Amino acid sequence: MCCEDVLTHGKMKLKRFLLRYYPPGIILEYERGGYLRTKSIDLLGLTPETNPDELVAEIRHSEPLVTESRADQVKQLILRLQQKQSQQDHHRFCFYKDLKAHILPLTNVAFDKSGSRFLTGSYDRTCRVWDTASGTELHTLEGHRNVVYAIAFNNPYGDKIATGSFDKTCKLWCAETGKCFHTFRGHMAEIVCLAFNPQSTLVATGSMDATAKLWDVETGEEVATLNDHTAEVLSLCFNTVGNQLVTGSFDHTVVIWDVASARRVHTLIGHTGEICSVQFNWDCSLIVTGSMDKTCKLWEAVSGKCVATLVGHKEEVLDVCFDLSGQLIATASADGRARVFSATTHQCLLTLEGHDGEISKICFNPQGSRVLTASSDKTARLWDAQSGVCLQVLEGHTDEIFSCVFNYEGDTIITGSKDNTCRIWY
Repeated sequence: MCCEDVLTHGKMKLKRFLLRYYPPGIILEYERGGYLRTKSIDLLGLTPETNPDELVAEIRHSEPLVTESRADQVKQLILRLQQKQSQQDHHRFCFYKDLKAHILPLTNVAFDKSGSRFLTGSYDRTCRVWDTASGTELHTLEGHRNVVYAIAFNNPYGDKIATGSFDKTCKLWCAETGKCFHTFRGHMAEIVCLAFNPQSTLVATGSMDATAKLWDVETGEEVATLNDHTAEVLSLCFNTVGNQLVTGSFDHTVVIWDVASARRVHTLIGHTGEICSVQFNWDCSLIVTGSMDKTCKLWEAVSGKCVATLVGHKEEVLDVCFDLSGQLIATASADGRARVFSATTHQCLLTLEGHDGEISKICFNPQGSRVLTASSDKTARLWDAQSGVCLQVLEGHTDEIFSCVFNYEGDTIITGSKDNTCRIWY
């Protein structure tokens, strides 16, 4: 989606607009000092009811690259975003394929940005790369000496894959050829979580050795060790800008790190149980944390202050997430229920009841209109994020489901189960 443009503002020359559907926004591609750069105008509060003329006026006021001569172009882009939002979501997922992915249980599944390929990690010490449309295997990534637990594509690029293993190493692979670029060595215990930064220049790994590490994608060298936790680091997340990383630990604390200096910015203290899950919202202002103490907490990223404690679950909170717009928070618990909270009022809007066992994974579709949950009752469920109605039960696995993901458009789901298979749903 692009509109050619040649506006010069001072030494900045606007080249073109790019449209981003999820979350809604307009990307400005411009030239400065001979380099091509981008900046995004996030329209997280956009709804089909938003007045486009008022929004254009607001954008013009705050963004010098958008001049009067470009106002109509920007308005047309806003209208296209609103049109996309207005499309009714009646999609019903049908079972497409059952992949006997590994000879031993799966650990995780992950999509690339487009959803055309996905990864499976396994206790069989491999990671496999799959073509989503055909369900055929593209590569088997072999070389780890123990369970492959954490896996990721370097989205949005999708040309590299990182795998973290119980063998204490992380490996970086070429997604096209399956060749191993680097083996990151240095952790003293199992690697259980990892992430690429948005620029795809760094990989962060979290380990049972109570540290997180940053690694250089290009050179394969260790950039920094983040030493502040006193127990296992089970969850980590870069913000969307890539200047901060958050880590959650079994020591009951959460730490915000400045990525450039590898210095601790804040330690978030307040949970009374192990931290299972941490996530930044899209605009980098808030962090949500889920804990074995049965609560979620919401924190301001700038101050490190706890702004809310989200209560109601009767057992451990096992997973938490924001929707892409950052308006909603979903929580999954060992009590078999999921909840949806408002990120602004902190009220519990919905309780999603129906599973017959603990819920270990939860996510929103990119549109924010659906919630997907994975449970030990061998099913995944799809819920309406507005009404809380269960729209579909995805059945067929013969053991607990521990992983579920949407692709970028929200029209494909992958579920991963302890029955050694993953299922593709269209």
